[in-house]
Amino acid sequence: MKFRIAIAADHAGFRIKEAVKKHLTDAGYEAQDFGTHSVEMMDYPDAAHPAVRAILKGECDRGILICGTGLGMQLVANHYAGIRATLCWNTEMAELARRHNDANVLTMPGRFIDADSAIAITDMWLKAPFDGGRHARRVGKIERDI
Repeated sequence: MKFRIAIAADHAGFRIKEAVKKHLTDAGYEAQDFGTHSVEMMDYPDAAHPAVRAILKGECDRGILICGTGLGMQLVANHYAGIRATLCWNTEMAELARRHNDANVLTMPGRFIDADSAIAITDMWLKAPFDGGRHARRVGKIERDI
């Protein structure tokens, strides 16, 4: 079974989404595209909500969300219990997001990184393991009071 990744963007992240989606598909991942499908202006929650819901339903294993700053997508995703979305704009942050936070959603700033950087960030985020240990205790505290 292929690793399934929900991918979504608003108009500001569309071009990077398309490049990352192609890269994922070429690398053997199943990328489920939740839009947008053009650079025409749209509201980022309209793409983020369906992508996140697909993760929570088990239809996708992780998610990648891209908007102008990455912040809007991160806010929408973290609205849901069970989602740990993190904004990354370099590979070091992507690695630590996985190792320390077990991030299951990656958000990226489409206006501040290029497609090659987004692909490198994505690759690091996908390959880095969760370290567990003291980090598992901390991640557990995120959900505890919900």
